[in-house]
Amino acid sequence: DISSTALESLPSYGLEAVQVLNATSSYSLKRLPPLDKFSSLLEAVLTYPSHCCAFRNRRTEKQNSLLSIFDNFSKECESTMRKPTNEIFYRDDSSNTSLWSAEKNTYPFGTDEETSPYSYSALFDDSEMTGFDFEYDFCQPKILTCTPEPDAFNPCEDILGYSFLRVLIWFINILAITGNFTVLLVLVTSHYKLTVPRFLMCNLSFADFCMGLYLLLIASVDAQTSGQYYNHAIDWQTGGGCGTAGFFTVFASELSVYTLTVITIERWHTITYAMQLDRKLRLRHAVPIMLAGWIFSILIAVLPLLGVSSYMKVSICLPMDIETGLSQAYILLILVLNVVAFVVICACYVKIYIAVQNPELVAANKDTKVAKRMAILIFTDFTCMAPISFFAISAAFKVPLITVTNSKILLVLFYPVNSCANPFLYAIFTKAFRRDFFLLMSKLGCCKSRAELYRMNHFSAYTSNCKNGSSATAPGKASQALLLLSALEK
Repeated sequence: DISSTALESLPSYGLEAVQVLNATSSYSLKRLPPLDKFSSLLEAVLTYPSHCCAFRNRRTEKQNSLLSIFDNFSKECESTMRKPTNEIFYRDDSSNTSLWSAEKNTYPFGTDEETSPYSYSALFDDSEMTGFDFEYDFCQPKILTCTPEPDAFNPCEDILGYSFLRVLIWFINILAITGNFTVLLVLVTSHYKLTVPRFLMCNLSFADFCMGLYLLLIASVDAQTSGQYYNHAIDWQTGGGCGTAGFFTVFASELSVYTLTVITIERWHTITYAMQLDRKLRLRHAVPIMLAGWIFSILIAVLPLLGVSSYMKVSICLPMDIETGLSQAYILLILVLNVVAFVVICACYVKIYIAVQNPELVAANKDTKVAKRMAILIFTDFTCMAPISFFAISAAFKVPLITVTNSKILLVLFYPVNSCANPFLYAIFTKAFRRDFFLLMSKLGCCKSRAELYRMNHFSAYTSNCKNGSSATAPGKASQALLLLSALEK
């Protein structure tokens, strides 16, 4: 009985004879010694549910060995008992020396106790039979009982649960980190003027980079604790590691959604008021808008650390605690805002498509290209937000439609979709980014011919625009179409 003590560990020896372990309210005992040390344990009353995962369906070593012998015994008995006979075998309680008796008090496998190959002495030695009830221990083998039992939020499994997720999460987090880091590096080191689209892309890349860090942290801890997470669950979920991971994921998710919404509105605004230069969105307007987004995202990510919901509820460090009304309102607020952001993004892209589909303004092939690109953007946003929002809203109303184990599939396959796709859809696949990338490579001594080609094309386009602008007294449909496409290309 070590309940209500400050013990931080148990010895690795001397536990072989322990049959009952009482460790309630022993909050400092976060790790258990190797399980083979508890060779005789029958009952454990512990502090943390995760520790019971170590003892689930575990029998003592003596019971395991006896059950193994009994399995072989049963198979040989069964083959012999199948012989036709009128004798009915039963347990003879009147004698302590015989194993089985028939109505005629004869042994089924021999003429007497000494010669029967299945007598007690043939199966066990004296030390094994001491204090051993054959009928009870064989017919009703003791199963180790442990409380408190793990709950639905913390099932007995590793952090990721599924083996295939361990492979996928490494691929996804490396893709998210390298893709967004490349975009940040190219945009920050570019010698071109920092425009509003570039500024917004820097914010989006940073948010998605943080999401990659969260996935990297989860994958690393899972790799370190694989097979023994029950011994690390308390330190991980109640420590600073899970709090840091939770902050990263909520901050990154909300900042990414916010920035995506601002980027979409900026594109719609640029196309709608393409010919009204006085209404153009300037950098001095974008900075306070994004500052508000940073403050909002940080506040939302900090609240679980201050007691509004909690990152400690599950091993993947998401704010799934909805025990109080305030925590429930917090989760619903996040989900509703994400749904509203998705609706705004879809509405803006529909308006953009209507604006550019006029065949008088844009050629048919350009129109198809724009439509496909917008469809991909909306599809990736929907793939990321819809499954998470649907199941999370149902869980927030305490009607969960998916288990925590299955939600980890959403975490790896759907949750980071935007973080992986955004750097490609919004930056890497655009001509402006490719130009900046090859110019950066030329500074490092690589791809000089390709960089020179981009310089020549940029200079030619700039000269052509200047000539068209000086010769035309008013903007025509061709120049308007050029502005529309250039706005989308950014």
